[in-house]
Amino acid sequence: MNEKKYIIEVSHVNKNFKNNKVLKDVTLRCESGRIYGLVGHNGSGKTVLFKTICGFLSCDEGTVSVNGKVMGKDKDMLTEAGIIIEDPGFLRNWSAYHNLEFLYTIRNRPDKSYLHSVLNTVGLDSKLKRPVGKFSLGMRQRLALAQAIMEDPPILILDEPMNGLDKNGVAEIREFLLKMKNENRLIILASHNREDIEILCDEVYEMEYFGK
Repeated sequence: MNEKKYIIEVSHVNKNFKNNKVLKDVTLRCESGRIYGLVGHNGSGKTVLFKTICGFLSCDEGTVSVNGKVMGKDKDMLTEAGIIIEDPGFLRNWSAYHNLEFLYTIRNRPDKSYLHSVLNTVGLDSKLKRPVGKFSLGMRQRLALAQAIMEDPPILILDEPMNGLDKNGVAEIREFLLKMKNENRLIILASHNREDIEILCDEVYEMEYFGK
């Protein structure tokens, strides 16, 4: 019988900010082809856990490993993931396409025409000239998702990916995420919407707020 291969392993992680305990003995294991949900009230540590997994914050105690490499020791940042955490810093005077083009070419990617298909995949018109600063919240969220997937990552870390979307938009993104799961990607998402969690997630972890 084959042993499960966990892509992300969070082991007994603690994180404090001054006297405020945000993460307390957090442990989870995540494998490809599954969607994991994080639920909890504001301040319960969901975003902090995401930032710790991605290498943006270090653990006070415990370890985070990705493909067997310990974050902060064997590698500094999670590079093999598409990430939505908080509000992405898009260039407000540029179009959606030119924002993606700028980020894409930083990594010397040659096929810029591919970005049109990425935008269309998340429900944005790739030829739209409107500057991002005039986008609705839902449109900015779709652009954030396009940025997260544009390099075809095996891992998606998504903090409130449905934020600002209308009913049809939510249904479209749910369908898209299930498609990503069926392509054997690992997805971890946080949502305040219980229906998102129930429909999408194979496993759910509830975060508790500990306070000081």
